[in-house]
Amino acid sequence: MTRFDADDPQDRRKLFADAIAAHRNRASAFLTIEADHDTDGDHDTDADSEESPAPWVQFAESTFNLDVDDDELDRLNDLVDDFPTFRIDQLESPEEAEGTNVRITARSDANRLATFADRVFLDVYGHDGDYRAWVTEI
Repeated sequence: MTRFDADDPQDRRKLFADAIAAHRNRASAFLTIEADHDTDGDHDTDADSEESPAPWVQFAESTFNLDVDDDELDRLNDLVDDFPTFRIDQLESPEEAEGTNVRITARSDANRLATFADRVFLDVYGHDGDYRAWVTEI
């Protein structure tokens, strides 16, 4: 891989698919995708960056891993319904945490997995279509 970020929907999904393929080819432990805090398209992320970490999605073998709050969990359940071969396998909500860690089994090709990851940022985390995402670890 030679590029690690994208902000155009088509480029993001290609980036994610390439990262998934690289993850599989390298047999790495996992890959991590992060998006900026900005959900309204103005690309001013300074105000939110100190309050909470940037939204992220990890993928390992055939499992997505992400953290969500209660509203995001409802939206994630709706999104998983759009992907019939995917299923939520594990929900963990430790008392000291303010959200839920979710593990989703997703056996599919790199393009379908990339589409799902992009939709997590759009549908679950509420980002606009021009959000910037980075593959931060493969």
